[in-house]
Amino acid sequence: MASVEHCLYCFETLAARLEDRTPLTLSEVQKSWAEYARSSSATEADDTADESDKLAKRLPALTRVTEASSSSSSASSASNSTLSLNPDTPGTSTSSIPAEADNDDDADPALPPPITESPLFVTWNAFSTRHGEYHLRGCIGTFEAQPIEHGLSSYAIISALEDTRFHPISTRELPSLEVAVTLLTDFEDADDEMDWELGTHGLRISFVYHGRRYGATYLPDVATEQGWTKEETLVSLMRKAGWVGKKERWNEVPLNVVRYQGKKKTVEYAEFKKWRDWVDAQ
Repeated sequence: MASVEHCLYCFETLAARLEDRTPLTLSEVQKSWAEYARSSSATEADDTADESDKLAKRLPALTRVTEASSSSSSASSASNSTLSLNPDTPGTSTSSIPAEADNDDDADPALPPPITESPLFVTWNAFSTRHGEYHLRGCIGTFEAQPIEHGLSSYAIISALEDTRFHPISTRELPSLEVAVTLLTDFEDADDEMDWELGTHGLRISFVYHGRRYGATYLPDVATEQGWTKEETLVSLMRKAGWVGKKERWNEVPLNVVRYQGKKKTVEYAEFKKWRDWVDAQ
């Protein structure tokens, strides 16, 4: 599925184009994000420790309890340093993990291999202070499998600057943006126009009406975000394709329906900017 790094790379690509600079590569983004995440975790841990120290100084009785607990924990940690740690357990520190865990040969074989190519869509939304919510600013993608780095960089720019439904995104709009990346999987021919699930499947339809061929797609999250039923989704999708027939007669048009899946990841500009400032400071 899509990742934070994929979204950051889209922001990086667009920002670099608008600011006339060379963007970081996807591998550079992935490496720096990992370092940034570790640094942020360490900072948060230090802040928590500082707060505990301040509280202990205010409460002498608590200080004695804390010192006793600390001594007990140190002894326990020393006797269990080789135990496998659960990364979801609060207080787990990477310093307790044996150095061999960083070796690629020790990677969990149960984890899926990194995604190297995929059909994908890049969506840009802009926050409206007037309405207090995000609205669409561009969304373009491809059903042809793309090398991830090339596909993300290409469609980050295309959807931001070349979606003909909107004017191109400008530099001043960057702070209002969020980006969503969706990697598409599990393409299947539906048995009929209702052979799909709301919230699970995206749809790609095609049909012929009055001798003309039409086609359009909605990503998996569109119908649920709009609160549509299956019928409303199909009618809206036919309208998107350009169909102008009577709404109540939509099911008289033979539809070819392909369903697919895809989990999107979304990142707001504020998160991108915080990471990018950290990169610049290194």
